[in-house]
Amino acid sequence: MATVIRLARYGAKKRPYYHIVVTDSRNARNSGNVLEVVGKYNPMLAKDDEKRVVLKIDELKAWLAKGAKPSDRVYKFMVNAGLATAKPIPTQTKKNLPSEKTQQKAKDKADKLAKIAEEKAAAEAAAKAATEAPAEAPAETVAE
Repeated sequence: MATVIRLARYGAKKRPYYHIVVTDSRNARNSGNVLEVVGKYNPMLAKDDEKRVVLKIDELKAWLAKGAKPSDRVYKFMVNAGLATAKPIPTQTKKNLPSEKTQQKAKDKADKLAKIAEEKAAAEAAAKAATEAPAEAPAETVAE
C-alpha cells in the first residue's frame, strides 16, 4: 500500500480548515479512509500565528520512516518545522534568456553609452583644466 501524507479539507464554504492525514494514495481527498491524522492547518489564521500549522511530530516521523510520501504543501510545512531540508530550486534553461541577436544589441548599446559617458567625462575634465589654467597663470605673475 502506497501511503501519502496530504491535506484533507474540512470546514464550511469559504472557511477552509484542513487536517493533515496519512492515507492510501488511491483514496479520494475526503474519503474518510484515513490511517491517522498527524496535524491541522488553518489558512484563515495569520501567517505568524503558532496555531496556523499544528503537527504531531512523533507520528509524522514514524510515518515517514515507514515510507509515506508527503505532498508538496505538507513538505513545505515540514521544512518550516525543521523536519526536512528545503528542495533546491532548479536552474533555468537558456529559454529564459533573450536571443543572441538581442543580447548583442544590448551589449552594443551599453558599449556605445559607456563610450559617450567616457567622452563626456574627458570633455568636462578638459574644460575644467582649461578654466583652472588661466586662473593660475595671473596668480603666478602677481606673486613674482
